[in-house]
Amino acid sequence: MRKKLNQLGYLGWIIGVSALILFGCSSLRHELFQSNAFDLGIFDQAVYLISQGEPPISSFIGFHILGDHATWIFYPLALLYKIYPSVYWLFAVQAAALALGALPTWYLARQAGLKENQAIAIVFVYLLQPLVFNANLFDFHPEVIAVPLLLAAVLAARLGQLGWFCLSIFVVLGSKEIVSLTVAGMGVWLLLFEKRRLYGAIALGAGVAWFLIATQVIIPFFNSAEATALVRYSYLGNSVLGIAKNIVFQPGLILGKVFLWDNLEYLVLMLAPVIWWLSPPGIKPLVGAIPCLALNILADYSPQKNLIFQYSLPALPFLLLAVISSLAAGRGLLQNKRAIILWSLVVFLSLAKFTFFGGKYLKSIDTWQATKQAIAQIQTQGSVYTTAQISPHLSHRKLITFTNNDSPPADLNTYNYVLLNVRHPSWSNTQEFAASLVNQLKNNQEFQLKYQRDEVYLFVKVP
Repeated sequence: MRKKLNQLGYLGWIIGVSALILFGCSSLRHELFQSNAFDLGIFDQAVYLISQGEPPISSFIGFHILGDHATWIFYPLALLYKIYPSVYWLFAVQAAALALGALPTWYLARQAGLKENQAIAIVFVYLLQPLVFNANLFDFHPEVIAVPLLLAAVLAARLGQLGWFCLSIFVVLGSKEIVSLTVAGMGVWLLLFEKRRLYGAIALGAGVAWFLIATQVIIPFFNSAEATALVRYSYLGNSVLGIAKNIVFQPGLILGKVFLWDNLEYLVLMLAPVIWWLSPPGIKPLVGAIPCLALNILADYSPQKNLIFQYSLPALPFLLLAVISSLAAGRGLLQNKRAIILWSLVVFLSLAKFTFFGGKYLKSIDTWQATKQAIAQIQTQGSVYTTAQISPHLSHRKLITFTNNDSPPADLNTYNYVLLNVRHPSWSNTQEFAASLVNQLKNNQEFQLKYQRDEVYLFVKVP
């Protein structure tokens, strides 16, 4: 008993330190003005509005947050904003969720019969996944909550704990509508390969049912249209059901999209952290990863094939389960703790984007102080027009939009504040566009220039 408690204490330290590192990195990126309106600003604004008892209609997208991805998990997250409204709650939840994935990973490894050292090594395989570190950096995304809970659901199924299994699945489904397909895939695996028929049937039924409810009822009701991500699959059809029908009856449509170098590179990078442990006895859990991987491969959208972003997170639990299954069967080229951790570290150093802190994230450091001072002078909940990268720092209000070359404001007088960084105007507009806005505002009698430094301008509407 004492030995087990020592192991859990050691595991607790690993999880705690990992959570702090992840939280620190995402917070630092935000402080350096590298987060964006899409997606952090959208989610932060929605959660803030819910906490204030207001309809969570994000001004960045123009509709209710449930019309985005049917993500009801934002409602319980808003309770944290009741304590104190801060975007750092989202970073903390994300870091905690990703770090806590190590706990069910350890239990699954031990339950499968792995040695203590191997189980700890699998924890490092998980925590050193480049996908975990990179997704944590890329703003906030609620599907991070699904990662530990998918692992917990599998553990609950193997231990025969139906209540915990159903609770885990229920929360996973609330993280994003598309993750329901991963839940359905997990159900197929549990049903056919794990012989957990009841659990498999529940997961399969719940996943399919929620996907249909979310895409055909909730999202259209709050968005007046189908899911926005459908444009990434427009070559297959213009509706969820139409795409499903074409995949079944016209499979030739997908052939030209599957066999591409981009997809091969994506799969190689996705499998690289676990490549030494993929073996025939252990690949059965990968059935649960098929929906996520297939969606990314078929998407006509390059970020879904990039480990910088969050799109591959739902597949991660099943890659870990494949590693555990292989090691439990005595397969895999690397068996001892040191070799397993060493390979994971090599892959992490090769693919994790920690180097961004020494280059990409410092490009606008010369205007950092001026931007912070300008933000500090916005002391009301009035409407704001600013850049995409400043937006998440000011999203606790009903109306905020970001500058965009392709969509100039119809009327600047709509806003109480206009905050521009001409030197670093962000990805959505050019310096010329930002400079033209500054000139317009200088000639607009409705506004006065309240702050100017290092080509950072804050204009305030005259009372």
